[in-house]
Amino acid sequence: MRLVSYESGGTASYGAVKDGGVVDLARRMGPDYPDLASILETQLGRAREEVESAAPDVALDKIKFLPVIPNPSKILLAAVNYADHLKEANRDHTENPVLFIRLAASQTGHLQAIIRPSVSERLDYEGELAVVIGKPGRHISQDAAMSHVAGYSCYNDGSVRDWQRHTSQFTAGKNFASTGAFGPWLVTADEIKDPFNLDLVTRINGTELQRTNTSLLIHSIQKLISYISDFTPLVPGDVIVTGTCGGVGFVRKPPIFLKPGDTVEVEISEVGTLVNSVADEG
Repeated sequence: MRLVSYESGGTASYGAVKDGGVVDLARRMGPDYPDLASILETQLGRAREEVESAAPDVALDKIKFLPVIPNPSKILLAAVNYADHLKEANRDHTENPVLFIRLAASQTGHLQAIIRPSVSERLDYEGELAVVIGKPGRHISQDAAMSHVAGYSCYNDGSVRDWQRHTSQFTAGKNFASTGAFGPWLVTADEIKDPFNLDLVTRINGTELQRTNTSLLIHSIQKLISYISDFTPLVPGDVIVTGTCGGVGFVRKPPIFLKPGDTVEVEISEVGTLVNSVADEG
């Protein structure tokens, strides 16, 4: 299934993509399951049954896409997790993942604008694979890690580079409002043949600027899940963003930063294409 969080008629909901529209699952699942995260652990089978017998309730072009998980308990991102980006960023390899945290309020959805903040013109792009947790766990072994995955999505970890470098900590530059684009949907794990062999491409205004394959991750999906679960319990709806590859804007000569009017695409094979415009903060 392809599962979306969305807004229609001013009301937030979630559902499954079918025949060019969305089957509203919030109404069908009932008040015990108020958002997409709430169905990931035990209700995906029931959701599939509901979708099979239903016609779409609303056309895809009539909804406002929200971040796939609009209000996750945790969003954890891996930094410098591809060798080419490690090299271009002039960072040393580390035995364990370099991690930072995003706030839910910093996210935006598919076909929504990424916002360049008024305090900076150094807004960069980072196309990445997002992993969404479906089963809770603590101290998860790498062998068991993939059983905790609900599905996958695309992520653009928009980074305000000068603020990112104000100190040795990433937090400020990674948490400006509407800079973390997440979508268009969650593709459930059963639909992905091999998550360790997915092609990822980032384009700005149609020009390819990043290309990689998830087989090249330094710290694998299993390692990220296991390592993170050792210091914090993982719960359904938690998001782990696995890192970007080489080709980001700040290392280019001259640098390429996002500006109003740009269109950014993050495409991942078997998952889909996340598309966002860029606008200045109003």
